[in-house]
Amino acid sequence: MSRKFGEAKMTDKTLIQSLIQQQRDFFAMGQTQNIQFRLEQLYRLKQAIASHEAEIIKAVKADLHRPDLEAYLELAPVAEINYAIKSLKSWVKPQKVTPSLTQFPATTWMYPQPLGVVLIIAPWNYPFQLMISPLVGAIAAGNCAILKPSEISQNTAKILAHLINKTFNPEVVTVIEGGVETSQELLAEKFDHIFFTGGTRVGQIVMEAAAKHLTPVTLELGGKSPCIVDDHIQLDYTAKRIIWGKFVNAGQTCIAPDYLLVNAGIKSELITAMTDWIQSFFGENPATSPDYSRIINSFHFNRLQKLLQAGKILIGGESNPETQYIAPTIIDQISWDDPIMQEEIFGPILPILEYEDLGDAIAQINSRPKPLALYFFSQDPDQQNRILQETTSGTLCLNDTLLQFSSQTLPFGGVGQSGIGSCHGKASFDRFSHYRSVLKQTFLFDLPLRYAPYKGKEWLMKKLLMFS
Repeated sequence: MSRKFGEAKMTDKTLIQSLIQQQRDFFAMGQTQNIQFRLEQLYRLKQAIASHEAEIIKAVKADLHRPDLEAYLELAPVAEINYAIKSLKSWVKPQKVTPSLTQFPATTWMYPQPLGVVLIIAPWNYPFQLMISPLVGAIAAGNCAILKPSEISQNTAKILAHLINKTFNPEVVTVIEGGVETSQELLAEKFDHIFFTGGTRVGQIVMEAAAKHLTPVTLELGGKSPCIVDDHIQLDYTAKRIIWGKFVNAGQTCIAPDYLLVNAGIKSELITAMTDWIQSFFGENPATSPDYSRIINSFHFNRLQKLLQAGKILIGGESNPETQYIAPTIIDQISWDDPIMQEEIFGPILPILEYEDLGDAIAQINSRPKPLALYFFSQDPDQQNRILQETTSGTLCLNDTLLQFSSQTLPFGGVGQSGIGSCHGKASFDRFSHYRSVLKQTFLFDLPLRYAPYKGKEWLMKKLLMFS
């Protein structure tokens, strides 16, 4: 645990309960309702990140062997902070709505209120970014927050704890470090919202624990995100963008293309182009490339090794358990029944399947759980529209990869087994807010229609209800 209180040694459970109660007491004082207070916390967070930039990059590189440019992606939430600071005064304004005829002459509006004390659980693959991003929305909405970083990315967890606990009073925002037992202790407590980013299996555990307290959840999960490639494409750009999206962070990205569904007529050319781009990005031996990450730990390394058993490796396949290196790998001759098609890969392995008719590809995707992302490469507007109308996914990206995640104005989230709720920009503010419906009636006069006796009023009430 990253924080101790008082002279006596506390158990994890006692410490967690103490922290939650401190935050509840502080929230009850109403200070987080103040817009200036929220802005001050956002400015503090921004300054803290700027002051610890070098340490953040160093920690992320230590955890994932990330190249500098990819490590700097962890600082992306700074843009979210700037956007929230710029937009907050408009976000918090009550939203007037038109009253119905039955409510006349009342005025009605929706008033955004903070939820209270929220829990944010971050994953290990983008350990800083995916903790700070939802925190921005939680602070902007006026909540207190307890943060649980992943113990797998331990270096980043330490810098997160240092940065947050140095910047904020614990009754506002605090970090609790620990392993599975700590997560279990946290999930046993009642929060006003839980925001979890991670795998589907753990997401089920989070949702089950939250249900015991009727706690609402946001689940940013994942799944097998398909990438369909039509034969009407710009071949070079398509190959380049797929290789970048798949192998950034060694494939350890929840929205990375999980597998390719390629039109049979373009398959051979696409494979050649993708092979060329792997060599262009990472050289003849990616193990020596300064621009290629490593697998997070031995557990995931061994899991990925097992997925290399099926199919025919066209490029890559080399690995080193000592450095947890797995080369960028493309596999052909894969069937839908192979183990690699039964779970999210979450690593630098790209299986290829082919199709003759787009309808068949759509049917295969629709027969499986709804993915977090779906990618479609085609210059044919009619085919693009088919994908838009006939498939479902958390996000859809046409002719590129990953970029749908990077917008402050485009909500990001899953659907079905790939997640619940969305975030980024105002969507994060909304996710951590309750929009309270308010009606205000006048005392100037009082219409008698709704009051007894009712005789002779039914016809008018019926018309009012029909047209309200």
